[in-house]
Amino acid sequence: MASCKKPRTKEVGCRRFVFVSVFTFMVVSVVVFCLRANPVSNNAMEPADDTNRTQSYFHLKRDLNLPKKNELSIQLEMHNRLPPKNRDLYPTLAKDHITIVLYVHNRPQYLRVVVKSLSQVKGIGETLLIVSHDGYFDEMNKIVEGIKFCQVKQIFSPYSPHIFPSSFPGASPNDCKNKDDAAKKHCEGNPDQYGNHRSPKVVSLKHHWWWMMNTVWDGLKETRGHTGHILFIEEDHFIFPNAYRNLQILTSLKSKKCPDCYAANLAPSDVKSRGEGGESLIAERMGNVGYSFNRTVWRKIHKKAKEFCYFDDYNWDIAMWTTVYPSFGAPVYSLRGPRTSAVHFGKCGLHQGQGEQTACVDNGVVNIEVNDEDKVANIKSEWNVHVHKHQQGYKAGFKGWGGWGDERDRRLCLEFARMYKLTETASF
Repeated sequence: MASCKKPRTKEVGCRRFVFVSVFTFMVVSVVVFCLRANPVSNNAMEPADDTNRTQSYFHLKRDLNLPKKNELSIQLEMHNRLPPKNRDLYPTLAKDHITIVLYVHNRPQYLRVVVKSLSQVKGIGETLLIVSHDGYFDEMNKIVEGIKFCQVKQIFSPYSPHIFPSSFPGASPNDCKNKDDAAKKHCEGNPDQYGNHRSPKVVSLKHHWWWMMNTVWDGLKETRGHTGHILFIEEDHFIFPNAYRNLQILTSLKSKKCPDCYAANLAPSDVKSRGEGGESLIAERMGNVGYSFNRTVWRKIHKKAKEFCYFDDYNWDIAMWTTVYPSFGAPVYSLRGPRTSAVHFGKCGLHQGQGEQTACVDNGVVNIEVNDEDKVANIKSEWNVHVHKHQQGYKAGFKGWGGWGDERDRRLCLEFARMYKLTETASF
């Protein structure tokens, strides 16, 4: 009997081996297919820092309703996982460094000016510069690739309308245009409060800013555990050499000198002002040139995602001034020095486009005077704080300029707020 069972045993073992091999191959094939269709960041493979366990891994939520990625958006998302460059030149960051985020669109003539100004900033080699792109533009990428004065990481919005030429969030063939009547035209879209339908290049401004904020604070391995301030600047902000040192002083003084201040600014809220001069710190409404805040403030902002995403204005800053900040229940002050450390120099607005017959033309030549006192820290800790109350500007009650009435844009905005959350911080 024993001699008869041995062949039978080998046959059964062989069959089991074949079954296990085929089953394993099928499982691996399915996993590979899923990864190719929906690539997962390296961050999703790693546990969050012990100090930050409440934050999710990268893109783990299964119920996200984001646009289907095309080949370019997949490549950009993969690029976003790469580590910062120049770590061989700057192997360590200062313990108390303030990360700088430069968000850009497609104005290379401006970006060159900003990058040159950043190269002259005292202390820039101590920190990390993150450049956030609204889509992909080769010339913009090449400018950033040439940076050698600090650690630098590039991230690209994989859902920018600029990389979806024939589908949402870009322009879909069946989209309503201008003041089309959707019922009569049988087109898709919801008009804004003024009867106008969405313009992809216009809505991209708000989409990019909100995607960037969520990604920087809660998505990137380099910053998702950062509790200090993060500085945000744009491609048409000239940064003075003393900006970083002044900001370090402001952020250290903020809790003592101005407990009601939510942020620290490099420039006055009035973009045409260079500051009052004198020897006094200034507390005023938060401006949109060289502004910085910490994770506590970000959490308050994030909880107001629905208000931000449903306000009918394509400008992120106006949405913040008129809906988010007023909801905090008290004036949202920002602390700054009496002299500016950043200047807005752009003449061409982002909504004016590139390469069009009506495009704004500006060669990016600037003549900004930088004096000796702009080259060294010029803020003193013993100064008192002067508060600017009842300033002019956008406030609660303003209805918005429109451009943000399409329900698809509003839903996408809310999805960005959910990308990196295992548990919701607000009811959307």
